[in-house]
Amino acid sequence: MRTSECDIVIVGVGGQGVILISDVIGRAAVKAGKSVRGAETHGMAQRGGSVINHTRIGCRFSPMVAAGGADVLLALEPAEALRFAHFLSSDGVALVNTSPVLPVTVTTGIAAYPSLEEILAALRDVCRMAMPIDATALAKRAGTAQAMNVVMLGALSRYIPLPEGLLLDALAEVVLSKYLEANRRAFALGKAEVE
Repeated sequence: MRTSECDIVIVGVGGQGVILISDVIGRAAVKAGKSVRGAETHGMAQRGGSVINHTRIGCRFSPMVAAGGADVLLALEPAEALRFAHFLSSDGVALVNTSPVLPVTVTTGIAAYPSLEEILAALRDVCRMAMPIDATALAKRAGTAQAMNVVMLGALSRYIPLPEGLLLDALAEVVLSKYLEANRRAFALGKAEVE
């Protein structure tokens, strides 16, 4: 028995904007009159550690998405998609930014970073679709590389039960006005990428 309309797991590393995305979704859900629950974990986020957010739209119970229960895994970093793939439902969708944030173990040669093809193949083994998105390049095209997370939010908007207008209204509440137009362009580019 489903206990929510849509379960989303948003993952990345510290500084990529996982929390901003969940904040925008939560505000938009409230504007739509839907219940929303969320929980987040920061693993040394200020030092590039994992950040994971569970967001449940139309949820009646727990804020945590069960393993195998996520409708969407939104990954701002490719290896983080792999790390948290166990949350995906077999009917779920993984949206993956293709630009990695390389950890020290990779940059020093201690470990090897998996190829994007390996990451996507592993995701496709557990869900119905894994879609790569070069969100970093799209954000630069929108006017600011820092809007990579908003590109991913735009892509996510196709898969969640919230009107685009409410997501953009919520975005305007959390982004400084001087960056709003670039963020709106980033959102539109992300949405167009999955249509």
